[in-house]
Amino acid sequence: MTVPAATATTTLTTTSPLRMDAEEAEIRRLVAEAQKHQFDVVELMKLHHDDVVITNMAGRRVFGKQAFTEAMTRAMASALQHVPTETAIDRVHFLSPDSAIVFCTKTVHDQRAASEKTPLPASVGMMSYVVVRKGDGWVIAAAQTTPVAG
Repeated sequence: MTVPAATATTTLTTTSPLRMDAEEAEIRRLVAEAQKHQFDVVELMKLHHDDVVITNMAGRRVFGKQAFTEAMTRAMASALQHVPTETAIDRVHFLSPDSAIVFCTKTVHDQRAASEKTPLPASVGMMSYVVVRKGDGWVIAAAQTTPVAG
């Protein structure tokens, strides 16, 4: 079913451009915090919705914050703790005043010791976050990274 363009943008026009700029700034801070806390499971989980869905660059998908916590705890106990990523936001696209998709480019920096290195899916991925308003702020509801063949 095709939605007419006027209908698709109606919800966005009810919010002032200044408010949307402020909301985008909050979303950009959320993504920056996720990068900052990528190795701190407790702090990272605070940035995610309870029903979060995460699909990593290797295609592994987890449903819910508990499963994500367990997966991250295992990763931090492995050599993956030496594989930081850098996320650059390419675009923030509001679906409504309370939800947005954040398109990013993710760069992987493999700092593992040579003896611990195994092939990674890619060194660059196209990442998408779905973020939603929760209370007075924003949280990550979903994230997916697609590896870029190279």
